[in-house]
Amino acid sequence: MIYPTIPPFDVSSSSLARSRQDILTKPSGSLGLLEDLSIQLAGMTGKARPHFHRKGVIVMAADHGIVKEGVSAYPSEVTAQMVLNFLNNGAAVNVLARQAGAYVRVVDIGVSYDFHNIEGLLHRKIAFGTMNMLKGPAMTRAQAEDAIQVGIDIVRSEINNGLDLVAIGEMGIGNTTASSAITAVLTGLPVEQVTGRGTGIDDAGLRKKVKVIEEAIRINQPNPQDALDVLAKLGGLEIAGLAGVIFGAAAERVPIVVDGFISGVSALVAVELVPGVRPYLVASHQSVEIGHQAIWNKMGLHPLLDLGLRLGEGTGAVLAFNLVEAAARILDEMATFDEAGVSNKE
Repeated sequence: MIYPTIPPFDVSSSSLARSRQDILTKPSGSLGLLEDLSIQLAGMTGKARPHFHRKGVIVMAADHGIVKEGVSAYPSEVTAQMVLNFLNNGAAVNVLARQAGAYVRVVDIGVSYDFHNIEGLLHRKIAFGTMNMLKGPAMTRAQAEDAIQVGIDIVRSEINNGLDLVAIGEMGIGNTTASSAITAVLTGLPVEQVTGRGTGIDDAGLRKKVKVIEEAIRINQPNPQDALDVLAKLGGLEIAGLAGVIFGAAAERVPIVVDGFISGVSALVAVELVPGVRPYLVASHQSVEIGHQAIWNKMGLHPLLDLGLRLGEGTGAVLAFNLVEAAARILDEMATFDEAGVSNKE
């Protein structure tokens, strides 16, 4: 497929932001990562003093055929049930989005359930879940590409309606198994070093999960030099869809706040396919899923928060909205030494 053209990081705007940070009423560098983040945001947006007026989180939902192998503590029915919870504003991401002044957009890109025409849900189903990757590829290459295009189209529509800061989140029972498989292949690390307990499996369940992933990789033989091949053979429709969101947002200079392990895998796939999107990513937090750190390391990104989260949904990314907005506001609204009549260092 043809991916959107990604504009280069705006060095001029980031330099202007850095210069402004140096004359604000504080010791230089005293706001630490908030200063660095503000400079990054300026380069992303192409604005020396960026503002964010409409924040949203796009939650992609899909099921996974690998659940049939007993790799999750929860049945696949929970995916559809949680989608309904999102639509009823009852999930953690809904609460945190309200706090951050953001909206939640929920997408059925591959749930194994017929929602009919329920209002509030974006109906973009590619398939009723992926196939069991222990028996062969999780999806066809065409399905992976179609799912990526869904993400591109959805975020473009949201941007046309004013979205200027986006978070990515997901829901899909079994998706930590798919994510660990992709992470192992794209980082070259052993499966056991990137596989965690997901929704809370016990020690025996974890050992089984590792063996299932190792066997799925052996059976499918994904090409680590072809991220789309890895995505199609081992991934999920929501993972592909979120990669599309990243492409579409970066193409329009909209910063992308990446959530937990699964969203991180989407970001890793996106960066492997189109390296130019990396400067547009904000790493929101460090999950307790052990593969998450490997992903950040691979991309050279440093998470803003470490709260022991392992929920997904976009929760950590929405929490990070507050820090992103704080960084932008400090840069824009804080007085300079001259404006405040405060003596600067000699």
